[in-house]
Amino acid sequence: MPDSPYTPPKVWKWEAESGGNFAKINRPIAGPTHEKVLPQGKHPMQLYSLGTPNGVKVTIMLEELLALGFEGAEYDAHLIRITEGEQFSSGFVEINPNSKIPVLVDHSTSPPIRIFESGSILLYLGEKFGAFLPHTPEQRTETLNWLFWQMGSGPYLGGGFGHFYAYAPEKLEYPINRFTMEVKRQMDVLDRQLAKHPFIAGREFTIADIAIWPWYGALVRNEAYDAGEFLQVESYKNLVRWSDEIAQRPAVQRGRMVNRTWGDPSEQLHERHEAGDFEEKTQDKITGQGDE
Repeated sequence: MPDSPYTPPKVWKWEAESGGNFAKINRPIAGPTHEKVLPQGKHPMQLYSLGTPNGVKVTIMLEELLALGFEGAEYDAHLIRITEGEQFSSGFVEINPNSKIPVLVDHSTSPPIRIFESGSILLYLGEKFGAFLPHTPEQRTETLNWLFWQMGSGPYLGGGFGHFYAYAPEKLEYPINRFTMEVKRQMDVLDRQLAKHPFIAGREFTIADIAIWPWYGALVRNEAYDAGEFLQVESYKNLVRWSDEIAQRPAVQRGRMVNRTWGDPSEQLHERHEAGDFEEKTQDKITGQGDE
């Protein structure tokens, strides 16, 4: 059956919530809704985020840098609950006028540098520490090709397929079919690339892998939208292989826990301020659920 026809008015007006998940945080204007100063920890890097795929990119990157011994990558990860509108506070808007997570503030410089948009953060950290970003022009460019591929492709997966398949208030055939076709094409692009290379941009683990894995790794591991069977993710064998291998990296396992507020309590670290927090301050420890 076709979707109910809709005739757009000559001038759109904001009169009601759009419905579905996240409807309460969608609005057609920018700027803060309330005054609030952001917290600040003691480490050089201050991250304000949530454990969504875009947020996980940055915590994986920071944990990977720490695993290589870069002490300057020590960070505090402050939780921003986007469903409660915390990204619209005056303090948050000051560091990201676009009111989206994640945002990183580097206090090792004077004045501190704000970095928003997850791809920009990965590139900034890769250049600052000289890690996970190849130095030769050919390899660097290939890595950036795939970094920007993810930034351009991700909205079709999340805001397109994910929204209409999992979050919209009603299932509509046309948008689900449209975005399913595009997401399957994207997975095929990655699968073909990974048939020729162990990692996305070649033989090295780079910021391209860090950017792509939280979205497409979760998808083929059926950890996003509960859509694995629908998308036949097992058919993308090279993508599955890569996804599983990345998931085994200890820094990746730590990074995906940070600012996470759902799932197994033992895998939720709402805020991260010290390396020991992974052992001592996960939600199962805090709530006592691990003692049952």
